[in-house]
Parts: sequence; structure tokens; C-alpha cells
Amino acid sequence: MSMSDSDTSSQGGSEYKNLRQITRDRLLYEMLRSAKRPDSKSNWKVLIMDKVTVKIMSCSCKMVDITDEGVSLVEDINKRRQPLPTMDAVYYIQPTKENVRMLLSDMAGRTPLYRDAYVFFSSSVPKELVNYIKKEQSIKSRLRAMKEMNLEYFAIDSQCFITDNTMALEELYGNEEMTRKGDECLNMMANRIATVFASLLEFPFVRYRAAKSLDPTTMTTIRDLIPTKLAAAVWNCLMKYKSLKSFNFPQTETCELLILDRSIDPIAPVIHEWTYDAMCHDLLNMDGNKYVHEVASKTGGLPEKKEVLLEDHDPVWLELRHSHIADASERLHDKMTSFVSKNKAAQMHGSRGGGELSTRDLQKMVQALPQYSEQIDKLSLHVDIAAKINSIIRESGVKEVGQLEQDLVFGDAGTKEVINFLRTKPDAPRESKLRLLMIYAATHPDKYDSDKLAKLMELARLPSDDMNAVYNMRFLEGSSESKKSSISAFSLKFDVHKKRPGLRKERVGEESTWQLSRFYPMIEELIEKLSKNELPKNDYPCMNDPSPTFHGRSQSESTRMAEAPPAHSMRSRRPATWARPRDSDDGYSSDSVLRHASSDFKKMGRRIFVFIVGGATRSELRVCHKLTNKLKREVVLGSSSLEDPPQFITKLKLLTANELSLDDLEI
Repeated sequence: MSMSDSDTSSQGGSEYKNLRQITRDRLLYEMLRSAKRPDSKSNWKVLIMDKVTVKIMSCSCKMVDITDEGVSLVEDINKRRQPLPTMDAVYYIQPTKENVRMLLSDMAGRTPLYRDAYVFFSSSVPKELVNYIKKEQSIKSRLRAMKEMNLEYFAIDSQCFITDNTMALEELYGNEEMTRKGDECLNMMANRIATVFASLLEFPFVRYRAAKSLDPTTMTTIRDLIPTKLAAAVWNCLMKYKSLKSFNFPQTETCELLILDRSIDPIAPVIHEWTYDAMCHDLLNMDGNKYVHEVASKTGGLPEKKEVLLEDHDPVWLELRHSHIADASERLHDKMTSFVSKNKAAQMHGSRGGGELSTRDLQKMVQALPQYSEQIDKLSLHVDIAAKINSIIRESGVKEVGQLEQDLVFGDAGTKEVINFLRTKPDAPRESKLRLLMIYAATHPDKYDSDKLAKLMELARLPSDDMNAVYNMRFLEGSSESKKSSISAFSLKFDVHKKRPGLRKERVGEESTWQLSRFYPMIEELIEKLSKNELPKNDYPCMNDPSPTFHGRSQSESTRMAEAPPAHSMRSRRPATWARPRDSDDGYSSDSVLRHASSDFKKMGRRIFVFIVGGATRSELRVCHKLTNKLKREVVLGSSSLEDPPQFITKLKLLTANELSLDDLEI
């Protein structure tokens, strides 16, 4: 069995490449491009994948990329397929018994489905499966390659991957003891995390949030041990890679990995995040990154529905996604104004009415000019989206509940303010009241066992399944700051006027330009401390048992480590595509970040990986992009899944409702 470890530098020289770019290069060049016959005139081939690997491929590559590498047909290994005996087949599959059986069924015997096969496994192949393949004599001459790609993660962003354990919350936090499903979930997660490091040829210092009791009477639960168990499983996988002589895996540490779980910050998945990206996924009815957009009919009839993807290939999206929604709206208006001012035809069209033009007026004006249709399509899309979000914010009163959410988190509001809101806003959307009470529960954990929380939910008129979500926040309080705050502020007398310490402190030196942008996820603090070597060793131990030069290095040594040149990973890199763009000067192009990526990113320090069990949030992804720029170290976020508030709340309800399915519950 050949291990796949070729350097991708042939595609990009010594340029800096981010996680998704390296993933794409490996799939296209190391896998598909290598599967060709030097003596053949035609190199068209069939690509066969399973339900996991097709998702991995679609996260990093487009169909046109795959076609450019000679793939004329993409097939599902589990479906009945037409024989194509004159074509070669590339199999990109998980190393499961079912997949190997299908492979042998396709390629063994007198009449194989395809001429020859190039087989690429997404992760390490068990010995029994290798022996199973070897036993089939007729397939040997038809196997032109069999490799372990060690690429079984989903690169959903230039700096984010998931392991796609969508039920991790239920399987790991819904039981008092570790179940068979829970063990399988952790092992799959560990294997997929390890393939990230195998793919990037990075060997990390593995640090994790340790389980700890707050006092001698508190028992450590299995939930407290989840990061510890996952760190050990990841470490075992990395040691296997390190021991393989056929695999060019680094023998010394090249980066840092911090393993956390959702209990580190139970508020981030619930609170309203006010950036354009988060608002789109929170308030609009999106399916993943797909958004259905209504466009004016060219024939003058009813509006036509058009499906669009909000992804990195859209320069406007790339520029605005981490901006506050108010900032994004202003910048879209400025772009429209700039476009009109630089196009005489548009100015003539708009000069008839006089007065200042709204964004909508500007949009209609440029849409009336067919010669600009291609330029304006993307911009017009985002004007519509921003307008829709702002309309929802106004109509549903999200701004007021958002202010109270942040005041609770920073200790500027308490029980009295929540009671007042529920009494004066009885018609507030049910979801807003639910999320407010979930945040209240997280900031007031001492209320779980009192009737105060129940009375608040009664006042909010929440149904029983919503109450489950509020009470189930207690499963995520394991290591959060709320536990410490509640113990120090404990009082036998319930006093609604008493102020308690907030779960967040104001960020020094970071003034909020926009309202409701005070909140920041806890990982921002943790990543900065990790970068400065200030994470407490007892709270965040290291699996590597490193020498004193790692844990005991001085501040100057720590700084040098952060600023070290990018010679650590054995994969080549190029400037991260998200890097902050300059202001657009043409009203359309957004001065694409691909064009203006800073040369500073060629001098990136060691990568930092942060993995969160139980689902990551868009606010945490935003922080990783922000800190990459600030620390000059690519910060990669990993998680079992990327959660938006509606999905997270639905999953939280399931923790004590195992008889229900996800389809039975709605927010």
C-alpha cells in the first residue's frame, strides 16, 4: 500500500497555500492527474465515489476542475452503473468492507466494468481489507494504483474544516456514560482530524481542555473527559503516521492544535451574531450556502427564482461576509453610488427625478442598462439580501433582544431586565424569547435547580420542547466561566437587583464601531493566549510531553516562534484568499482579495488549529480569519460540524428527547 505524501509545490512553487487550496491541489493533481496512461491518446476516465468522498470533493473542487483533469463521468459506487470497458476508473472511497466488495465486484472476473482502476482510499486501510483485495487474483493486473490519500475531512472554508459528525452533541452529551455510538463518533472524529495533518504534512503539539472539578464534592463526568479522550485518539493516529517509513510525515512538531468542546462557550451558538455571513444563515431560509434569489424577468413577467451560492468565488461576498450588517449595507450603497457616478448612461437615467437616490433606486437604475448586467448581477444580489435582512431585523425586533443578550453576557443586565422584556414584549418571536432564556440559563446556572427559570419560561409561554433546550444548556456548562461566576456569586437570598460578574470582559483596545458588536467568542482569548504561550498548562495539557523549550520558553522565544518563516509544513503555501481587501474603486469588483492579497502572508508563522467538539459557529470562524491577520499565523478552525442557531437549538432539544428525530423538531 502506497502512502500519498507528494509535495504539492509543483503546482504553486514556494507560495503560501491555505487549507482549502492544498486540499484542492491534492484531489486534482495528486489524485486525478496522476491517474493517466502515458501511452494513451485519450485520458478520459470515470470517477467513482461514495457518499462521504463526494461531499469531500464538492467542498474543495468544482465540476469544471474535475472535468479539466480528464473526468467525463462521476458515479456513485453504491448505485448500479453502466459498463465502460474502454475507460479507466478512479475510485476515491472510504476503506470500508462494503466499498471494497463493490470495487472487487466491479473489477474482478472476466468482464470488469472498466478497463483498469486507480484506487485512492480516503484514510488508512485496515490490514484485513488489504488482504481481502490481495486474495482476488484477477484484479491484480487491473489495479494500476492503490494509495492512501489520508484526506477524509470537509474543507468548507479556506480556514475551516469539519469532520461531519452532525449528531456529536446527542451522541456525546446526551448520556451519563459513554455509549458505543459515542465511542464510534470520537474515533471517526479523531481519524478525520488526523487526516488533516497527514494531508498538510503537519505534526502538531496536541493540547486539550482538561477535565477538572471545581470543588472536591463535584464528580468528573464523561462529558468533562471528551476533549481528553479525543486528544488521546488523535495522538494515536498521528503516532501511526509518524512511525511509517513509507510516509514522509514530519518527525518534529510544526504547528499547534488545541482541542476544545462546546462547553467552553455555550453562548456562541445561540446569541445573535451581527455579521453579514451569520445574519444570512440565521435569518434567511438558506440550504447550506444556497440562497434562492428572485430576479426580474427579462420578458417583463413574474420574477424568476434563481439559486445562488454564497461562497468564496463571489468577490462581493468575500469582502463583506465578516462585516457588521450595518457596515455591509452602507458599503453596498457606496458601491452602487460609485458605479452610477462612473457610468454616464446610468447618470442620465437617474437625473430625471432629482434628489438623493436610495440603494433600491440605484439598483433599478443600473438594472435598466443591459450593457452592465454582468457587472451588476453580483452586487444586485447582495443589495437584495441586505435589504431583506434589515427588513427582518426591523419587523421582528431582533435588535432589542440582541441588545439584552449582550447585556446579559457582559453582566450589564440580569433577571429584572429579562422579566421586564418578557412582560413588555409578549408578542416577540418565540425563537427570540427561547434564545434569550438559553443565554440567561448559561449566565445564571444557579437557576437550573430553582423555580425561577421555570417561571421565566412560563412567562415567555414557551412550549415543552423549547423548555428542554433551555434546561439542556446545563449539559454544556462543564468548563464554562458561568460555573465559576455562579459559585463566587452564590447567595441563599434571590435578589433580582444584584449584579453578577459578566461572562465576558470588554476587549481592551478594541472599540466597537457598530452597535451590538461587543460580543466575542471565548476562542478568541484562548487562541491569543496559545499564540503567546500563556495558556495555563494545568488547564490545557500537552499530549507531546514536550521538552522545557516548548512550555518553558520565554516571551521573546514565543514571539520568535509566532514570526518564524513558513518552512514548517512540508506542503507549499500561498497567500490566504480571505485577506482583508482594499476598498473597491469600480463599484463592482470589490477589489478582489485574490488580486490584493498582502505579501505579508508569505511570511506566516506556524499554523494554529483549534478543534471544537459539538459544533462551531460563524462567529468563531470570523475570529479565526481576524486572528490570522493579527497574529500572522494561519488559524484553522475545525469542528464536528458548523452550526447556525436554528440547527444547534434543534440538536440541543434532542439531548433528552432521544425518541424524536431531527425531522420532528422545528425552531
